[in-house]
Amino acid sequence: MIKNEMDPERSEGLIEGRNAVTEALRSGRAINKVFLADGDTDRSLGRLAAMAKDAGAVVVRIDRRKLNEMSPTGAHQGIIASVAAHEYASVADILNYAAERVEAPLIVICDELSDPHNLGAIVRSAECAGAHGVIIPKRRSVGLTAVVGKASAGAIEYMRVARVSNIAATIRELKQQGVWIYGTAAEGASPLYQTDLTGAAAIVIGNEGVGMSRIVADSCDFKVSIPMKGHISSLNASAAAAILLYEAVRQRG
Repeated sequence: MIKNEMDPERSEGLIEGRNAVTEALRSGRAINKVFLADGDTDRSLGRLAAMAKDAGAVVVRIDRRKLNEMSPTGAHQGIIASVAAHEYASVADILNYAAERVEAPLIVICDELSDPHNLGAIVRSAECAGAHGVIIPKRRSVGLTAVVGKASAGAIEYMRVARVSNIAATIRELKQQGVWIYGTAAEGASPLYQTDLTGAAAIVIGNEGVGMSRIVADSCDFKVSIPMKGHISSLNASAAAAILLYEAVRQRG
C-alpha cells in the first residue's frame, strides 16, 4: 500500500528537510503530498503536518526506511514534500476563463486516474480542443507530476488544472453554475453522436480499471456511450476523452 502511494511521487520534484518544506509552504508553492516518518512525535513535524493540510496538501505517514529510500540526499529530517510540476488553478479560474472567452464552458473531470501518461494525454487533448480546464481529485489520483508534464507535450503550461477535495461536491457546484455533466460509460443510455454537447459541459473520465465511482456516476446528467465496433468493449481513458472533446468541438463549429 505504501509503495502505491510513493511510486507516482518518484517522478515529481522532491523537497526534503524541515526548513525547506516550511519555506515552500510559506511561499504558497503548490505541494501535492507531504510524507512524514511514521511514529515520529516531534512537535515541529506536527506543526508542519498541520501547515501542509491547511495548504491543501495530502499528508501521508510512512515507515522511516521508505522515507530513506525516497530521499535524494539521505538528510530528510523526517519529512519530504512532493511538489507539483505546475501550479494548480481553481474551478472558479476555469469558469472565469470560459466567460472571458465568451464561450460555453468545456471541462474535463478525471475521476481518480492513476496513470500519469493518461492524465498528460488528456491535458494535451483538452488544450488542443480548446477546453477551458481539467479537474482532478486530491486523493487517489496522480497529480501534476513531471511525467504528466512530459506526456502533455507542453500543454500543461497552457491548461488550467484544478485539484479538488471532492469530485462529487465539485460536480454539484458546477451544476449550480449551469454546467451539464456527461459521464463516459460503456452502458451509457446516451449515444455519443446523439448527445448535445453544445452547451456548458463537463466530461467525466473514470478510473482506468473500474471507471467512474458510483457516487460520481450517479451525479452525472447523462451517461454517454461511444460506439464500439470491434471485439474490445472499452477505450483507453485518454482516447475516450479525446473522442468526446472533439465531438464537442465538431458540434460547436
